[in-house]
Amino acid sequence: MQILIPIIIVVVIGVLAGLLLAFASKFMSVKSDEKTEKIRECLPGANCGACGYSGCDGYAAAIASGEATPDKCAPGGSTTAAALSEILGIEIKNEKHIAFIACGGNSENTTTKFNYDGMKSCAAAAMSLGGPLDCEFGCLGFGDCVKACPFGAISLKDGRPQVDEDTCMACGLCVSTCPKGIIKLIPQNKAVRVNCSNCKRGAEVVKACKVSCIACKMCENNCPTGAIKVENNVAVVDPKLCNGCGNCKTVCKRGCII
Repeated sequence: MQILIPIIIVVVIGVLAGLLLAFASKFMSVKSDEKTEKIRECLPGANCGACGYSGCDGYAAAIASGEATPDKCAPGGSTTAAALSEILGIEIKNEKHIAFIACGGNSENTTTKFNYDGMKSCAAAAMSLGGPLDCEFGCLGFGDCVKACPFGAISLKDGRPQVDEDTCMACGLCVSTCPKGIIKLIPQNKAVRVNCSNCKRGAEVVKACKVSCIACKMCENNCPTGAIKVENNVAVVDPKLCNGCGNCKTVCKRGCII
């Protein structure tokens, strides 16, 4: 009897605890959002963070609440964007974007102010007087963007990063990695691109790089649609206005428009 009573007490406590848990799970549970669940099912589950949120769960919740648009999933691409837009009942312009490195400088075009012999990293080199190049806006060429790209879309060629437009998913990780801030996400079908980010002007720009923009406004004055303007001493193209006529490239004596 002395053994049986403790056993009965433990069993009763277990039964009561089970009943309480069942009651709590039924009446105190938080109902999941059906829309969020449907959105989450469409996402690939890579949890790469390229969308700017803490994984696919965070991105799904942000889309459902209207905080985020359904076109930021780089691994899912256009297929995922189309599926999400169908769930949300909206139409999105699925225009492919790519990373563009706005610098045409290379070993033949640029000059240096000192020999850099430190860590082979753009971020590290930039901490040494802004880097070894005379152009403070120039690509340092150590490949931090190459290492940051999760899709292998960027590679180094002749000491300069090159973007494979077919592989690039426009996740933006290279943009945030570049210490010079010269990588941009642009529409892939953008016909005209200014291959320079130097905001200086005059002799300093000419000396720093042979293919730098000198803000001469020849491109701006010869654009029939007003698509290209010189802002902060460097030409900028509005892709919505550009018709790809090529006048700007023809009149550019520096060769910085491609």
